Amino acid sequence: MKDSMGSRFIPFALPEIGEEEIAEVVDSLRSGWITSGPKAKRFEEDFAAFIGDGVQAVSCNSATSGLHLALEALGIGPGDQVLTTPYTFTATAEVVRYLGAEPVFADIDRETFNLDPAMATDAAARCPALKGLIPVHFAGQCCDMEALSSLAAGYGIPIVEDAAHSLPATFNGRMIGTLSKATVFSFYATKTITTGEGGMVVSHDAELVQRVRTMRLHGINRDVFDRYTSSTPKWYYEVVAPGFKYNMPDLAAAMGIHQLRKANRFLNRRKEIAERYDQGLTGLPLRTPRVRRSDDIHSWHLYVIQLELESLTINRAQFIELMAAQGVGCSVHFIPLHLQPYWRDRYQLRPENFPVATDVYSRAASLPIYTKMSNEDVERVVSAVHNVCERFSK
Repeated sequence: MKDSMGSRFIPFALPEIGEEEIAEVVDSLRSGWITSGPKAKRFEEDFAAFIGDGVQAVSCNSATSGLHLALEALGIGPGDQVLTTPYTFTATAEVVRYLGAEPVFADIDRETFNLDPAMATDAAARCPALKGLIPVHFAGQCCDMEALSSLAAGYGIPIVEDAAHSLPATFNGRMIGTLSKATVFSFYATKTITTGEGGMVVSHDAELVQRVRTMRLHGINRDVFDRYTSSTPKWYYEVVAPGFKYNMPDLAAAMGIHQLRKANRFLNRRKEIAERYDQGLTGLPLRTPRVRRSDDIHSWHLYVIQLELESLTINRAQFIELMAAQGVGCSVHFIPLHLQPYWRDRYQLRPENFPVATDVYSRAASLPIYTKMSNEDVERVVSAVHNVCERFSK
């Protein structure tokens, strides 16, 4: 695909799939075992080892299902309230509604786009039935988990981290995935590693892990792989709960095994691209991402700029259109939930309830940042941003 000038179009995101992933998928196809089986088990074990600190990991078919499973395992149900951010994809909040509970939203920090602990504290004080907290590590930068953990401890509630953007990432030297009751990662096509579709629930809590493992496959008390691979087939199983169909097939896990091995290399490349953007975009009417804690590992799933609209004659939508005309695909992360019809109308949410999230949204544009980008691609993106900003500056 080419732009109006005949140059190759730089899409917003592309996965990097190597011959290793392809060969592993083909091996699964030839093995005859294509649903959850040996590859899914291997991926889970590898992932738990990668996170470290003795955690266990359960694969599932999406991060959305992983969040649902984690909350269900914690007993979240009708009448309960779960505190989270409006500056996220709808999945973070919709899983709360799956269980008949109610999400409660608190505004974000202007610089990181993460849940603001002070705003979260104020919101929690208004929640008589608060039973959980879901922080979202936006773009791959960790929330202030020290402050949020203190808040959760004060109310005696568990934290389930939405780490869809955050592999690998750290907070105060500890891997995301080791800090809370449960953490959920995403392997969607645009994420830092991918299985096409998929997710992983990680926890130290063996009882929670077992409940997640049972509920991800119809509430059956034994995995199908275990039932069909024994030398003496153990055909008997029991349905112990009304579960779901959330298991990850081996075809997806086969990709994940090799993507995980590349996670640190992928991280280094995304970090390098972010640094090139930081250097190349100075002096323009925009704000580049703020890294709050320089010693933490930021996974750089996203690189989100904020346009200084007061200094420009165009809005964010026009900026994205002008970038596309120069052959660069951009996106927006996120359209806040308080502006989405379902959440807005159900909870009577207004823009002024979340002034920071509303303002950030009006300015935010996500630039391409993926490992298959060449240095020349990065320079083209930088040049396109310069062209737009310089042409339409006041």
